[in-house]
Order: sequence, then structure tokens, then C-alpha cells
Amino acid sequence: MINAQSLGKQAKEKIKTLEKLIKVAEKKRINVLKEKTTIRTAEIFLTYADWDEKHIDKNVSFFEKAPIYKKEALKMAKHLPEFERKDVFIMLEEAIKHLQLVIDEKVFRQYAPMVDWGDVSLVDDQLMFEGKPVFLAGYVWKPNTKKLTEYHGNLDGFFMTPSYVEENGNLIPKIHNKLINKEDKSVGFVFMNHKSVPKWALDEYGDSLVLPTDRYTVYDIDNPGAKAFQKKLIKATVPYTANKKFSELGYMLCNEPHFYTQKTGDKLAWASGPVTEYTKAKFRDWLKEKHQDIEKLNKLWSTDFSDFKSVKIEIPIDTKNMGTPMWYDWSVFNMDRVTAWYQFLKSEILKHDEEAKVHLKIMPNLWTENQRVHGIDLEALTELSGIVGNDSGATHSRMWGAPKEWEEHYAFEWRELCMGFDFMKSVSPKKINFNSELHYLSTGSSRNLYLDPQYARATFWLAHIYGMTASQIWFWPRQEDGSIRYTGKGYAASNSQQPRVTNEVATTMIDLNANADVIMAMQRQRKPIRIYYSKASAINKKEHMDNIYHLYESMHFEGVPLGFATKSILQKQDHDNWDVLIIYKTPFVTQEEFGEIQKYIDRGGMVIIDSESLKYNEYGIPFAKTLKSEKKNLIIIDSHNDIKDKALSLIEEKGLTSGIVVEEKSAMDKKGCVWRVVKNKDGNDVLSVVNIGKSNAEISVLSKRKKRFICKDIINGIEVSTNPKLKPLEVFFVEIVYK
Repeated sequence: MINAQSLGKQAKEKIKTLEKLIKVAEKKRINVLKEKTTIRTAEIFLTYADWDEKHIDKNVSFFEKAPIYKKEALKMAKHLPEFERKDVFIMLEEAIKHLQLVIDEKVFRQYAPMVDWGDVSLVDDQLMFEGKPVFLAGYVWKPNTKKLTEYHGNLDGFFMTPSYVEENGNLIPKIHNKLINKEDKSVGFVFMNHKSVPKWALDEYGDSLVLPTDRYTVYDIDNPGAKAFQKKLIKATVPYTANKKFSELGYMLCNEPHFYTQKTGDKLAWASGPVTEYTKAKFRDWLKEKHQDIEKLNKLWSTDFSDFKSVKIEIPIDTKNMGTPMWYDWSVFNMDRVTAWYQFLKSEILKHDEEAKVHLKIMPNLWTENQRVHGIDLEALTELSGIVGNDSGATHSRMWGAPKEWEEHYAFEWRELCMGFDFMKSVSPKKINFNSELHYLSTGSSRNLYLDPQYARATFWLAHIYGMTASQIWFWPRQEDGSIRYTGKGYAASNSQQPRVTNEVATTMIDLNANADVIMAMQRQRKPIRIYYSKASAINKKEHMDNIYHLYESMHFEGVPLGFATKSILQKQDHDNWDVLIIYKTPFVTQEEFGEIQKYIDRGGMVIIDSESLKYNEYGIPFAKTLKSEKKNLIIIDSHNDIKDKALSLIEEKGLTSGIVVEEKSAMDKKGCVWRVVKNKDGNDVLSVVNIGKSNAEISVLSKRKKRFICKDIINGIEVSTNPKLKPLEVFFVEIVYK
């Protein structure tokens, strides 16, 4: 059996072999960016393996924090260096074999640019390099050394936090000097932190300025002091960040914003807490503006307040109130006040940087999951932003807890990634999507040391097809020498211990950039089927987003891009951008929503609706009217599978489906292959398929044209089967070439 040290030596020999092959390939003018990337990955992780071998105790402490490894923490820590070296060895062997095939012209190599992050520019909905679109991926906390930035991302930026500003409005000297002397060599973003409050602000505005809740925003956004110190901070900082390359990816207004305010009995929900009298006073004003008459409010709430000034409400609000007018009003107000706060920050930034784009690192699961008392209105905040910001994640394993619904059928949990991105793309179709804390590889609750590298390819490929432009991956907590600068629970079995996973991310990005025009075409595909989303139903119903997900899931594997519609989208966007609007299990809508949907029907818009939707207003009061149509463009269907069939048949009748069809067979009772088709510059169809199912899937690629065709593997430049068997997580990316 090969021992760890000899495996390390053999890996170094493999590096030398690959370097020699690279020289041969370069003489043939073969693009070898992948192989150079792989060598760098190998060098990094061989160093890390050496460090891990010398610091077993350190890694034991991290494995003890991971529930599934806790009992074998010592064994895992001792095994880690050997695992890393073996992973490097396998990675190099695979690279050598593949490059030899390229040299022997058994497969072929596309050109892929070596992206200089300093020469990347933001233009509309894409990042441009040398006149072509590119996609970028960096890592949270990765040290800024050439060894680590040359092939694994070179994202720059600046960190600003309230404690940086003095009472006189000046930045503290250390930060001022750092900012004015900062080099501007690479694209990046400004990170606005809200975990600190200046001492002078506390002295002036009192201890109530800081809330007793553990959130990424520690202060009360409704306290006048919040605006006071933010105005000073922005005025002192933004003039120096304006028009810089390191701020081109915008100003991130907040890290993972959330303002939960709910409880169940005496038990607080996660990150929930009380609000101050400033917030309650704002709520009273909000109620007065919305309801006008206190008797109207009393009737809705079943209360007897004498006037709006006397309105009292217990916050955190108990979930027993879900579905009541009080619950609805508080939930909407909480969203409105938070949106107004970020609008304020945006306005202040624009005073000092007229070209600034803002975004927020919003957790999309705050929309894709059911809860709505967190203050985050994803639609409003996406509209407000110049860049679609998020920290989209995907779950591939469980550190703890009971099995989840997705585990029965799928290789990973894709709901947040796909459905969340489709919603944000529907709201803002002409903006870049920046995932500033990407959680596909690891999260606190989802890690697996033996993760299949193809998982990295599948998730990153899928995310870019669904709209992602740039990402900052969670995470790179190691220094160049392998030492760890992280004390949390999420390190053991993360990507900084996984050479092949890390390398697969880099090589997937290379393939995406080699085919960026086609990937951008997939991002920009028209979404002919729209699912209606109502905030009123999402707030009032316990499992509304589960209902929406199951409808979305039923149509997700049919090769037709899906989108969403809301009252705002119906009002502001061209109805020619889609053909069918589906309203499903959405009993609660506002009167304004009802009216906008009726206008849509009156203008000829096609609507498929079930029998339980659009029955009540946001307060549960039945509507006196039902939707009407004189043009046979209002269809009532209850089963989501029947809705799917009808919607697809309407699209097919209009000739809006592609000329390519993908049929799927697998051992599962649900489809698992996500596919898209676009035309390339030569007018040929390009097909992308990702098997996110739990089992192998045999697919048949069919053409509606009665002509013989072949499938050409785009990445390897060779003919492949039109009837392949795709393993879970496999990506199938081909050009349809007719004979």
C-alpha cells in the first residue's frame, strides 16, 4: 500500500509529467489553461496536506464540530493529509490522460481566455473581457497572493463599517489612509458591514440604538441615530470608492439581511427579537396611512383602539396570528420599513457616486421557503438594486436533522438555486446576478469530505444558465501556507480540504467562459410560462411557497424556461415577454392585484387558474366578483399536472418550443434532467442537459426536423451518442449538427 509521503512524491512527479505535456501542447497551439490551473491547484493542496499532517490536533477540533464526523474526529484528522494527496494524485492523472488525448487529436480543446480581472467591465447584463462576456468566481477570505489569485479568482473590494467614522464626519486616520492609498487593480465590490456602532453615536442616541438580537444589522434602523452615522460614513467613504475598479461590482448594502420578528408561544424563531418604540411609532403611522379610519382597523383586527396613536401590538408576533389581518399588516410593514431603509442607503451613496450600483446579499430561501415575517421583500429589493444580489445555496448532504423532501428524488436540493434565480431574473431581466456568498460547496449543515467533484460542475453550470454572472464562493479560510484563520463550525469537510472539488470549480468556469455567448443566450431566453406570485398569499398561508414549488417542479424538466409574474411585473413589463400566466393555490390577493390580473385578461392575456385562487383580499374578505373573460383566455384547471400539460400545449400550439426534444427514462418516478436549447452563431441548436436526479437517466435527443443529425460534444469537439445515459450530476453539452 502506498504511504502518504510516497503519494506526495508521486504527485510531484505527476506535476512534472503534466508540465512536459503542456510544453508539447503549447507547441501545437493547444489552449492549456485547464492544465496550468490543475497544476496550481495541486501545488496549493500539497502544501495544505503537509500543514495538515503537522497539525492533527487543530483539525481534530474542527472535525469534532461536525456532527457526522464527531465520533471519528481523530481518525478523520489523521486521514486528511492522505486524502488530500490522493485526491491531488487522481486529479493530475486525469489531467495527464485528457491532455494526451487532446495532443493525439482524439478530443479537441476550445479556446478559453485567461481572464485579467483588472480588465473586466460591467456592461448591462454581462461582464465583458476583450469584447466578449465572461463569468467570474472568487472565494470569501482568499488571501491576496499571486499563487492563490492567478487561477482561482482575484476579487477585490473594500470593507466599510460604521465604527470607521468619527463624530466630526471624518474616517478614522488608519482607515482613511488605507482607502486613499488602496491600489485599484482588480474588479470588486464594497462590503457595507452593520455589525458595529460608533461609540459617539451610542453616547448621543442611547443604548437603545443597539438591539438585543444577534443579526448582521445590530442596530435599530428606525432610530434617528442610524441615519445620522450612515450619512457621515457614506459621505466620508464613497467619494474615494467612486469610479474605482474595486467597486465596479457595486455597493453591497448588507450581508444576509433579515429582520425576523416572530415567536411561537414563548419560543422565539431564529434571529427574532423585539423592536423599539421608534419602529412601533412608524407602524402606527403606516397603519393610519393604509387604513385612514381607526374604525376600519378595529373591524379588521377585532380591536377597540380609540385612535391610531393608541394601537398596541406584541412584537415578536406569535405565529398563532398567522392568517389574521394583524399578522398581514405587521408582515407587510416590516418589509416596507426594511425596503425604505435600503432605499435610504442607496440614495445617500448616489449623492457621492452617481454611477453607483447597489445590491444586497439576500438569502433567496427567504423567498423560496414559506416564512414571511423576516422583513425581506425580494421583489422590491431586487427592483431597487442595480445588480441582482444574493447568496444562493444548494444542499447536497446533511450534517444533522431528519431527511428532506428533495433527498428522495434528487442528487441535491435545487429549489433555492433554480426557483430563486428564475424569480429574480423575472423581476430584473437586464441586470447581472452577483452571488456574493455562494453556498453550493459547503454550508454549516451541508458538507461531505468525499463530495463528487461533478457536483461542483453541475451546480455551477446550472447556476450560470439560470442567470448567475459572478460569485464569491464560501469559502477559503486558509493562508497560503495552509494555516487556518477560521474558528467556526463550518470548516471540516469543506472545499479547502477538497482539491478535486476546488479544481472542478475552476475548470468549469473555464468551460463556461469558452462558451459564454451560448450561456448568455440561455440566460436571456424568453420565459413564456409565468407563475403568479402574490405576497398576500405567501404571508397568509403556512405552506404557500411549497405549493408554488410543486407547480414549478412539475414543469421544471420540460425544456421550457419558467418565470414569475407579480402585480408590479404585470404593470411595468411588456406582456409580449410571455404567453401564459398560471395562478395556482393563491386564494389571497389585494384588490389592486385582482384588478391588474383582470386588466391582463381584458387585453388578451392567457390565464390558467385553479378553483381556489383569487377568492379573498389580503384580509380574508371574499371578493364580490370573479375573473371574467369574453375571449376564451381564462381556463380553470385544478391539478398542477393538468395545468402543466395545458400550459405546455399552449406553448407548443404557438410554435414556441424548440425544435429539439429530450425524452428521459430513469428508475425514478420523477424526471431529473434539466435541459435548455438555444441557437448558436451558426444557427445550430445547442443543448445543455444537467441530470440533477438521484439515479442514472437515459435520454433520447430528438429533432422535429425530419433530417439526420449528430450530437457534437462542444467541450471535447467530438461526436457523441444521441441516446446517452447520464449519471447523477452529469452535464451533457452538445451542438446539434444536421447531415
